[in-house]
Amino acid sequence: MPAKQQHGRQYDLVLFGATGYTGKYAAQYITTHLPTDLKWAVAGRSQSKLEEVVAECKRLNPDRVQPAVEICRLTDEDLAGLARKTFVLATTVGPYGKLGEHAFKACAENGTHYLDVTGEVPFVARMIKKYEETARRTGALMFPQIGIESAPPDLVTWSLASFIRNEFGSPTADVTVSVHNLRSAPSGGTLTTVLTIFENFTLSELRAAYAPYALLPAGAPPPPPPPARARRPRPSLLTRLTGLVTVPSLGTLTTSPAGSTDAAAVQRTWGLLATTPSRRAQAYGDRFSFREYLRPRNWLTGIAIHYGLVLLGLVMLTPWLRRLALRFVTPPGQGPDPEVASRDEIEYRGIGRRDGGAGERAICRAEFRGGTYYLTGILLAEAASTLLEEDVDLPGGVYTAACLGQPLIDRLSRGGFRFETKRLEDY
Repeated sequence: MPAKQQHGRQYDLVLFGATGYTGKYAAQYITTHLPTDLKWAVAGRSQSKLEEVVAECKRLNPDRVQPAVEICRLTDEDLAGLARKTFVLATTVGPYGKLGEHAFKACAENGTHYLDVTGEVPFVARMIKKYEETARRTGALMFPQIGIESAPPDLVTWSLASFIRNEFGSPTADVTVSVHNLRSAPSGGTLTTVLTIFENFTLSELRAAYAPYALLPAGAPPPPPPPARARRPRPSLLTRLTGLVTVPSLGTLTTSPAGSTDAAAVQRTWGLLATTPSRRAQAYGDRFSFREYLRPRNWLTGIAIHYGLVLLGLVMLTPWLRRLALRFVTPPGQGPDPEVASRDEIEYRGIGRRDGGAGERAICRAEFRGGTYYLTGILLAEAASTLLEEDVDLPGGVYTAACLGQPLIDRLSRGGFRFETKRLEDY
Protein backbone atom coordinates (compact mmCIF):
# COMPACT_ATOMS: atom_id res chain seq x y z
CA MET A 1 0.00 0.00 0.00
CA PRO A 2 1.48 3.40 -0.97
CA ALA A 3 2.48 5.65 1.91
CA LYS A 4 0.24 8.64 2.58
CA GLN A 5 1.50 12.20 2.41
CA GLN A 6 2.56 13.52 5.81
CA HIS A 7 0.55 16.63 6.54
CA GLY A 8 -0.07 17.00 10.29
CA ARG A 9 -3.78 17.74 9.95
CA GLN A 10 -6.64 16.03 11.75
CA TYR A 11 -8.06 14.42 8.59
CA ASP A 12 -6.68 13.07 5.34
CA LEU A 13 -9.99 13.76 3.60
CA VAL A 14 -13.26 15.51 4.36
CA LEU A 15 -16.31 14.89 2.18
CA PHE A 16 -18.51 18.00 2.31
CA GLY A 17 -22.07 17.38 1.12
CA ALA A 18 -22.01 13.70 2.05
CA THR A 19 -25.79 13.57 2.56
CA GLY A 20 -26.57 14.56 -1.04
CA TYR A 21 -27.23 12.20 -3.92
CA THR A 22 -23.66 12.21 -5.27
CA GLY A 23 -22.11 12.64 -1.83
CA LYS A 24 -23.63 9.38 -0.58
CA TYR A 25 -22.15 7.49 -3.52
CA ALA A 26 -18.75 9.04 -2.84
CA ALA A 27 -18.96 8.03 0.84
CA GLN A 28 -19.87 4.46 -0.14
CA TYR A 29 -16.92 4.19 -2.51
CA ILE A 30 -14.46 5.64 0.01
CA THR A 31 -15.71 3.10 2.55
CA THR A 32 -15.33 0.10 0.26
CA HIS A 33 -12.22 0.98 -1.76
CA LEU A 34 -9.90 3.49 -0.08
CA PRO A 35 -7.35 2.40 2.58
CA THR A 36 -8.94 1.24 5.81
CA ASP A 37 -6.71 3.51 7.91
CA LEU A 38 -7.84 6.66 6.08
CA LYS A 39 -8.58 9.46 8.55
CA TRP A 40 -11.73 11.04 7.14
CA ALA A 41 -14.93 12.83 7.96
CA VAL A 42 -18.31 13.51 6.43
CA ALA A 43 -19.49 17.10 6.67
CA GLY A 44 -22.73 19.00 6.21
CA ARG A 45 -25.47 20.83 8.04
CA SER A 46 -27.61 17.97 9.40
CA GLN A 47 -26.26 15.88 12.29
CA SER A 48 -28.95 13.22 11.89
CA LYS A 49 -28.46 12.82 8.13
CA LEU A 50 -24.69 12.62 8.54
CA GLU A 51 -25.09 9.94 11.20
CA GLU A 52 -27.21 7.97 8.73
CA VAL A 53 -24.33 8.16 6.23
CA VAL A 54 -21.90 6.94 8.90
CA ALA A 55 -24.23 4.06 9.79
CA GLU A 56 -24.36 3.01 6.14
CA CYS A 57 -20.57 3.19 5.91
CA LYS A 58 -20.26 0.98 8.98
CA ARG A 59 -22.72 -1.51 7.50
CA LEU A 60 -20.74 -1.66 4.24
CA ASN A 61 -17.35 -2.10 5.90
CA PRO A 62 -17.28 -2.42 9.69
CA ASP A 63 -13.56 -3.30 9.78
CA ARG A 64 -12.22 0.11 8.84
CA VAL A 65 -11.78 3.53 10.39
CA GLN A 66 -15.26 5.05 10.22
CA PRO A 67 -15.78 8.70 9.26
CA ALA A 68 -16.12 11.38 11.89
CA VAL A 69 -19.01 13.85 11.66
CA GLU A 70 -18.34 17.54 11.12
CA ILE A 71 -21.24 19.99 11.26
CA CYS A 72 -20.57 22.82 8.84
CA ARG A 73 -22.75 25.63 7.53
CA LEU A 74 -22.30 27.35 4.19
CA THR A 75 -20.33 30.28 5.55
CA ASP A 76 -16.78 31.50 5.06
CA GLU A 77 -16.08 31.03 8.77
CA ASP A 78 -17.32 27.44 9.00
CA LEU A 79 -15.65 26.33 5.75
CA ALA A 80 -12.36 27.95 6.74
CA GLY A 81 -12.41 26.04 10.02
CA LEU A 82 -13.17 22.80 8.19
CA ALA A 83 -10.47 23.39 5.57
CA ARG A 84 -7.82 23.90 8.24
CA LYS A 85 -8.58 20.43 9.63
CA THR A 86 -7.96 18.43 6.46
CA PHE A 87 -5.38 17.71 3.79
CA VAL A 88 -8.04 17.29 1.06
CA LEU A 89 -11.57 18.73 0.97
CA ALA A 90 -13.97 17.21 -1.57
CA THR A 91 -17.27 19.00 -2.04
CA THR A 92 -20.44 17.91 -3.82
CA VAL A 93 -22.51 20.91 -2.70
CA GLY A 94 -24.06 22.68 -5.68
CA PRO A 95 -25.16 24.53 -7.68
CA TYR A 96 -21.61 25.75 -7.33
CA GLY A 97 -22.35 29.17 -8.81
CA LYS A 98 -24.70 29.76 -5.88
CA LEU A 99 -23.18 27.67 -3.07
CA GLY A 100 -19.63 26.71 -4.01
CA GLU A 101 -17.45 29.76 -3.42
CA HIS A 102 -17.17 29.39 0.36
CA ALA A 103 -15.41 26.02 0.08
CA PHE A 104 -13.19 27.09 -2.82
CA LYS A 105 -12.10 30.24 -1.00
CA ALA A 106 -11.47 28.39 2.26
CA CYS A 107 -9.22 25.82 0.60
CA ALA A 108 -7.28 28.37 -1.43
CA GLU A 109 -6.63 30.53 1.62
CA ASN A 110 -5.67 27.66 3.93
CA GLY A 111 -3.46 25.58 1.66
CA THR A 112 -5.99 22.73 1.53
CA HIS A 113 -6.26 20.62 -1.61
CA TYR A 114 -9.71 20.94 -3.17
CA LEU A 115 -11.92 18.74 -5.36
CA ASP A 116 -15.39 19.34 -6.74
CA VAL A 117 -17.73 17.85 -9.35
CA THR A 118 -19.10 20.99 -10.96
CA GLY A 119 -20.05 21.26 -14.60
CA GLU A 120 -20.42 25.05 -14.32
CA VAL A 121 -17.61 26.52 -16.43
CA PRO A 122 -18.47 30.11 -15.41
CA PHE A 123 -17.97 29.11 -11.77
CA VAL A 124 -14.53 27.74 -12.60
CA ALA A 125 -13.68 30.92 -14.52
CA ARG A 126 -14.81 33.07 -11.60
CA MET A 127 -12.82 31.03 -9.06
CA ILE A 128 -9.65 31.14 -11.19
CA LYS A 129 -9.90 34.90 -11.43
CA LYS A 130 -10.54 35.40 -7.71
CA TYR A 131 -8.42 32.72 -6.02
CA GLU A 132 -5.74 31.21 -8.23
CA GLU A 133 -3.07 33.63 -7.02
CA THR A 134 -4.02 32.84 -3.43
CA ALA A 135 -3.75 29.09 -4.12
CA ARG A 136 -0.32 29.59 -5.67
CA ARG A 137 0.82 31.40 -2.55
CA THR A 138 -0.52 28.79 -0.08
CA GLY A 139 0.30 25.71 -2.19
CA ALA A 140 -3.33 24.57 -2.46
CA LEU A 141 -4.01 22.28 -5.42
CA MET A 142 -7.51 23.05 -6.71
CA PHE A 143 -9.29 20.54 -8.96
CA PRO A 144 -12.77 21.64 -10.07
CA GLN A 145 -14.67 19.57 -12.67
CA ILE A 146 -13.28 16.29 -11.33
CA GLY A 147 -16.57 14.38 -11.79
CA ILE A 148 -18.25 13.02 -14.87
CA GLU A 149 -18.08 16.58 -16.17
CA SER A 150 -15.39 16.88 -17.32
CA ALA A 151 -12.79 14.40 -16.08
CA PRO A 152 -13.45 11.43 -18.44
CA PRO A 153 -13.01 13.32 -21.75
CA ASP A 154 -10.04 15.16 -20.25
CA LEU A 155 -8.38 11.87 -19.25
CA VAL A 156 -9.21 10.22 -22.60
CA THR A 157 -7.52 13.13 -24.36
CA TRP A 158 -4.48 12.92 -22.07
CA SER A 159 -4.21 9.16 -22.66
CA LEU A 160 -4.37 9.59 -26.44
CA ALA A 161 -1.76 12.36 -26.47
CA SER A 162 0.52 10.31 -24.22
CA PHE A 163 0.21 7.27 -26.50
CA ILE A 164 0.85 9.34 -29.63
CA ARG A 165 3.90 10.96 -28.08
CA ASN A 166 5.36 7.61 -26.94
CA GLU A 167 4.35 5.50 -29.94
CA PHE A 168 4.78 7.94 -32.82
CA GLY A 169 7.26 10.41 -31.30
CA SER A 170 4.94 13.24 -32.23
CA PRO A 171 2.69 15.89 -30.72
CA THR A 172 -1.08 15.52 -31.17
CA ALA A 173 -2.89 17.36 -33.95
CA ASP A 174 -6.44 16.79 -32.75
CA VAL A 175 -8.69 14.65 -30.60
CA THR A 176 -12.34 13.81 -31.20
CA VAL A 177 -14.24 12.30 -28.26
CA SER A 178 -17.58 10.56 -28.60
CA VAL A 179 -19.86 9.91 -25.65
CA HIS A 180 -20.39 6.58 -27.33
CA ASN A 181 -22.87 4.90 -25.01
CA LEU A 182 -24.91 6.65 -22.35
CA ARG A 183 -27.73 5.03 -20.42
CA SER A 184 -28.49 7.23 -17.45
CA ALA A 185 -30.95 9.73 -16.06
CA PRO A 186 -29.98 13.06 -14.48
CA SER A 187 -30.31 13.76 -10.77
CA GLY A 188 -32.35 16.59 -9.34
CA GLY A 189 -29.18 18.51 -8.55
CA THR A 190 -27.99 18.34 -12.15
CA LEU A 191 -31.35 19.49 -13.52
CA THR A 192 -31.59 22.33 -11.02
CA THR A 193 -28.06 23.49 -11.84
CA VAL A 194 -28.84 23.58 -15.56
CA LEU A 195 -32.17 25.37 -15.16
CA THR A 196 -30.87 28.01 -12.73
CA ILE A 197 -27.54 28.84 -14.37
CA PHE A 198 -28.83 32.23 -15.58
CA GLU A 199 -29.76 33.07 -11.99
CA ASN A 200 -26.15 32.60 -10.88
CA PHE A 201 -24.23 34.03 -13.85
CA THR A 202 -24.79 36.90 -16.23
CA LEU A 203 -25.06 36.31 -19.96
CA SER A 204 -21.73 38.09 -20.46
CA GLU A 205 -20.07 35.78 -17.90
CA LEU A 206 -21.43 32.74 -19.71
CA ARG A 207 -20.28 33.95 -23.11
CA ALA A 208 -16.82 34.80 -21.81
CA ALA A 209 -16.36 31.51 -19.94
CA TYR A 210 -17.41 29.33 -22.88
CA ALA A 211 -15.33 31.16 -25.48
CA PRO A 212 -12.61 28.88 -26.94
CA TYR A 213 -9.54 28.68 -24.69
CA ALA A 214 -11.09 31.14 -22.21
CA LEU A 215 -9.67 29.26 -19.20
CA LEU A 216 -6.04 29.28 -20.29
CA PRO A 217 -3.69 29.81 -17.34
CA ALA A 218 -1.65 32.97 -16.97
CA GLY A 219 1.50 32.82 -19.04
CA ALA A 220 0.13 30.20 -21.44
CA PRO A 221 1.08 30.45 -25.10
CA PRO A 222 -1.56 31.93 -27.37
CA PRO A 223 -4.28 29.49 -28.46
CA PRO A 224 -3.60 27.41 -31.55
CA PRO A 225 -4.00 29.68 -34.58
CA PRO A 226 -7.31 29.61 -36.45
CA PRO A 227 -5.86 27.59 -39.36
CA ALA A 228 -5.02 24.79 -36.89
CA ARG A 229 -8.53 24.79 -35.48
CA ALA A 230 -9.97 24.95 -38.99
CA ARG A 231 -8.07 21.99 -40.43
CA ARG A 232 -11.26 19.99 -40.25
CA PRO A 233 -13.76 20.69 -43.02
CA ARG A 234 -16.38 23.33 -42.38
CA PRO A 235 -19.70 21.86 -41.25
CA SER A 236 -21.94 21.08 -44.17
CA LEU A 237 -25.38 22.62 -44.53
CA LEU A 238 -26.86 19.28 -43.50
CA THR A 239 -24.79 19.26 -40.32
CA ARG A 240 -25.81 22.81 -39.47
CA LEU A 241 -29.48 21.92 -39.97
CA THR A 242 -29.52 18.55 -38.20
CA GLY A 243 -26.56 18.53 -35.82
CA LEU A 244 -25.41 15.24 -37.36
CA VAL A 245 -21.80 14.64 -38.35
CA THR A 246 -19.97 11.53 -39.50
CA VAL A 247 -16.53 10.89 -38.01
CA PRO A 248 -14.41 8.04 -39.38
CA SER A 249 -14.12 5.15 -36.88
CA LEU A 250 -16.76 6.74 -34.63
CA GLY A 251 -19.78 6.81 -36.94
CA THR A 252 -22.74 9.17 -37.05
CA LEU A 253 -22.69 11.56 -34.11
CA THR A 254 -24.72 14.49 -32.83
CA THR A 255 -24.36 17.44 -30.46
CA SER A 256 -23.06 16.52 -27.01
CA PRO A 257 -24.87 18.19 -24.10
CA ALA A 258 -21.52 18.50 -22.30
CA GLY A 259 -19.41 19.33 -25.35
CA SER A 260 -18.62 22.95 -24.52
CA THR A 261 -18.16 22.17 -20.81
CA ASP A 262 -15.68 19.39 -21.51
CA ALA A 263 -13.87 21.43 -24.18
CA ALA A 264 -13.22 24.17 -21.61
CA ALA A 265 -11.47 21.67 -19.32
CA VAL A 266 -9.45 20.04 -22.12
CA GLN A 267 -8.33 23.42 -23.44
CA ARG A 268 -7.22 24.50 -19.97
CA THR A 269 -5.27 21.25 -19.72
CA TRP A 270 -3.55 22.15 -23.00
CA GLY A 271 -2.36 25.41 -21.45
CA LEU A 272 -1.43 23.91 -18.08
CA LEU A 273 0.73 21.18 -19.62
CA ALA A 274 2.55 23.76 -21.72
CA THR A 275 3.30 26.07 -18.79
CA THR A 276 3.81 23.83 -15.73
CA PRO A 277 7.51 22.83 -15.54
CA SER A 278 6.80 19.30 -14.27
CA ARG A 279 4.28 18.70 -17.08
CA ARG A 280 5.92 20.25 -20.15
CA ALA A 281 7.08 16.85 -21.41
CA GLN A 282 3.38 15.89 -21.59
CA ALA A 283 2.32 18.92 -23.67
CA TYR A 284 -0.08 18.12 -26.51
CA GLY A 285 1.48 20.35 -29.15
CA ASP A 286 1.05 23.90 -30.34
CA ARG A 287 -1.54 23.07 -33.02
CA PHE A 288 -3.82 20.90 -30.91
CA SER A 289 -7.63 21.00 -31.21
CA PHE A 290 -10.49 19.14 -29.53
CA ARG A 291 -14.13 18.42 -30.20
CA GLU A 292 -16.79 16.25 -28.55
CA TYR A 293 -19.99 14.62 -29.80
CA LEU A 294 -22.62 12.15 -28.65
CA ARG A 295 -23.44 8.95 -30.51
CA PRO A 296 -27.23 8.57 -30.90
CA ARG A 297 -29.08 5.31 -31.45
CA ASN A 298 -29.92 6.41 -35.00
CA TRP A 299 -29.96 9.52 -37.15
CA LEU A 300 -33.53 10.43 -36.15
CA THR A 301 -32.63 10.30 -32.46
CA GLY A 302 -29.57 12.42 -33.23
CA ILE A 303 -31.68 15.16 -34.77
CA ALA A 304 -34.10 15.02 -31.83
CA ILE A 305 -31.23 15.38 -29.34
CA HIS A 306 -29.81 18.35 -31.25
CA TYR A 307 -33.11 20.23 -31.32
CA GLY A 308 -33.93 19.14 -27.78
CA LEU A 309 -30.80 20.96 -26.65
CA VAL A 310 -31.89 24.02 -28.63
CA LEU A 311 -35.25 23.90 -26.83
CA LEU A 312 -33.51 23.49 -23.46
CA GLY A 313 -31.49 26.62 -24.22
CA LEU A 314 -34.73 28.51 -24.85
CA VAL A 315 -36.16 27.32 -21.54
CA MET A 316 -32.99 28.36 -19.70
CA LEU A 317 -33.14 31.84 -21.23
CA THR A 318 -36.82 32.44 -20.43
CA PRO A 319 -37.61 33.10 -16.75
CA TRP A 320 -41.22 31.90 -16.76
CA LEU A 321 -40.30 28.73 -18.65
CA ARG A 322 -37.49 28.07 -16.13
CA ARG A 323 -39.90 28.44 -13.22
CA LEU A 324 -42.39 26.13 -14.91
CA ALA A 325 -39.74 23.49 -15.65
CA LEU A 326 -38.42 23.57 -12.08
CA ARG A 327 -41.88 22.57 -10.83
CA PHE A 328 -41.62 19.26 -12.68
CA VAL A 329 -37.99 18.19 -12.14
CA THR A 330 -36.69 15.95 -9.38
CA PRO A 331 -35.71 18.03 -6.29
CA PRO A 332 -32.02 18.54 -5.48
CA GLY A 333 -30.57 15.76 -3.36
CA GLN A 334 -32.61 13.10 -5.15
CA GLY A 335 -31.99 11.05 -8.26
CA PRO A 336 -32.61 7.70 -9.91
CA ASP A 337 -33.25 4.78 -7.57
CA PRO A 338 -29.93 3.03 -6.80
CA GLU A 339 -31.19 -0.28 -8.18
CA VAL A 340 -32.18 1.40 -11.44
CA ALA A 341 -28.96 3.43 -11.55
CA SER A 342 -26.87 0.28 -11.13
CA ARG A 343 -27.91 -0.68 -14.67
CA ASP A 344 -26.47 2.53 -16.13
CA GLU A 345 -23.72 2.36 -18.71
CA ILE A 346 -21.33 4.96 -20.07
CA GLU A 347 -18.57 4.61 -22.64
CA TYR A 348 -16.28 7.22 -24.15
CA ARG A 349 -14.32 6.69 -27.34
CA GLY A 350 -11.65 9.07 -28.51
CA ILE A 351 -9.67 9.27 -31.73
CA GLY A 352 -6.34 11.11 -31.64
CA ARG A 353 -4.28 12.00 -34.69
CA ARG A 354 -0.57 12.71 -34.67
CA ASP A 355 0.63 16.08 -35.90
CA GLY A 356 2.66 15.59 -39.08
CA GLY A 357 3.85 12.41 -40.74
CA ALA A 358 1.21 10.18 -42.29
CA GLY A 359 -1.40 11.22 -39.75
CA GLU A 360 -1.32 7.97 -37.79
CA ARG A 361 -4.15 7.68 -35.30
CA ALA A 362 -4.83 6.15 -31.89
CA ILE A 363 -8.09 5.16 -30.23
CA CYS A 364 -9.00 5.22 -26.54
CA ARG A 365 -11.98 3.47 -24.95
CA ALA A 366 -13.04 4.32 -21.41
CA GLU A 367 -16.07 2.48 -20.10
CA PHE A 368 -18.00 1.95 -16.89
CA ARG A 369 -20.93 -0.27 -16.05
CA GLY A 370 -22.94 1.14 -13.17
CA GLY A 371 -24.47 4.38 -11.97
CA THR A 372 -23.00 7.49 -13.56
CA TYR A 373 -23.28 9.39 -10.26
CA TYR A 374 -21.47 6.52 -8.58
CA LEU A 375 -18.78 7.02 -11.23
CA THR A 376 -18.57 10.66 -10.17
CA GLY A 377 -18.06 9.42 -6.61
CA ILE A 378 -15.27 7.13 -7.86
CA LEU A 379 -13.57 9.99 -9.70
CA LEU A 380 -13.78 12.22 -6.62
CA ALA A 381 -12.45 9.57 -4.25
CA GLU A 382 -9.63 8.37 -6.51
CA ALA A 383 -8.50 11.92 -7.22
CA ALA A 384 -8.27 12.40 -3.45
CA SER A 385 -6.38 9.11 -3.19
CA THR A 386 -3.92 10.31 -5.84
CA LEU A 387 -3.26 13.52 -3.93
CA LEU A 388 -2.82 11.56 -0.70
CA GLU A 389 -0.53 8.84 -2.05
CA GLU A 390 1.45 10.42 -4.89
CA ASP A 391 4.00 13.17 -5.11
CA VAL A 392 2.07 14.94 -7.87
CA ASP A 393 4.85 17.54 -8.25
CA LEU A 394 2.59 20.54 -8.84
CA PRO A 395 2.80 24.05 -7.39
CA GLY A 396 -0.33 25.60 -5.95
CA GLY A 397 -2.99 26.61 -8.45
CA VAL A 398 -6.14 25.55 -10.27
CA TYR A 399 -5.74 22.33 -12.26
CA THR A 400 -7.65 19.73 -14.28
CA ALA A 401 -8.06 15.97 -13.93
CA ALA A 402 -5.52 15.32 -16.69
CA CYS A 403 -2.81 16.97 -14.59
CA LEU A 404 -3.04 13.88 -12.35
CA GLY A 405 -2.39 11.74 -15.44
CA GLN A 406 -1.62 8.04 -15.32
CA PRO A 407 -1.67 7.67 -11.51
CA LEU A 408 -5.34 8.70 -11.51
CA ILE A 409 -6.19 6.52 -14.53
CA ASP A 410 -4.57 3.52 -12.84
CA ARG A 411 -6.55 4.07 -9.64
CA LEU A 412 -9.84 4.40 -11.51
CA SER A 413 -9.50 0.84 -12.77
CA ARG A 414 -10.04 -0.55 -9.25
CA GLY A 415 -13.46 1.09 -9.30
CA GLY A 416 -14.30 -0.44 -12.67
CA PHE A 417 -13.65 2.61 -14.87
CA ARG A 418 -11.15 1.22 -17.35
CA PHE A 419 -9.15 2.88 -20.11
CA GLU A 420 -7.63 1.14 -23.14
CA THR A 421 -5.55 3.04 -25.69
CA LYS A 422 -3.92 1.57 -28.80
CA ARG A 423 -3.13 2.17 -32.45
CA LEU A 424 -6.32 2.55 -34.42
CA GLU A 425 -5.39 -0.24 -36.85
CA ASP A 426 -5.00 -2.61 -33.87
CA TYR A 427 -8.52 -1.90 -32.65
